[in-house]
Amino acid sequence: MKIVVIGFGVVVGLFVLLGLAQLGASESGEVLVLETLDAEGQPQETRIWVVDDGGASWVRGGEDSGWVQRVLQNPEVQATRHDEQGPFRAVPVRDPAARDRVNTLMREKYGFADSFIAMSLGDTERAGALPIRLDPR
Repeated sequence: MKIVVIGFGVVVGLFVLLGLAQLGASESGEVLVLETLDAEGQPQETRIWVVDDGGASWVRGGEDSGWVQRVLQNPEVQATRHDEQGPFRAVPVRDPAARDRVNTLMREKYGFADSFIAMSLGDTERAGALPIRLDPR
């Protein structure tokens, strides 16, 4: 019985360490604060990575994530970057070439942290990511 308890403790400990490692990786590098509105119109903040390409800022996420669902429902968002806040229209771009470009830029900018998060999501190529361009309003 003691071995089972120890084994259970080790498994739980590994999951906690994995979660802490994922949190640490996701907060490494530049993080943009994206404010979306929920169904009741209440602001919800999401901390997310950002890259620049073609004069625009880009973020990405899985379509099943809460913040992406809120963007799809209401693309009018606020973003804070480098202590500057402003209004944006979040424009999902469902083009595989755009997805691949944003994924490449994320990998270049965030390095191992990006690969680690992708691995923990079970999508090492981030093929399920939806790139979202932030157009200033």
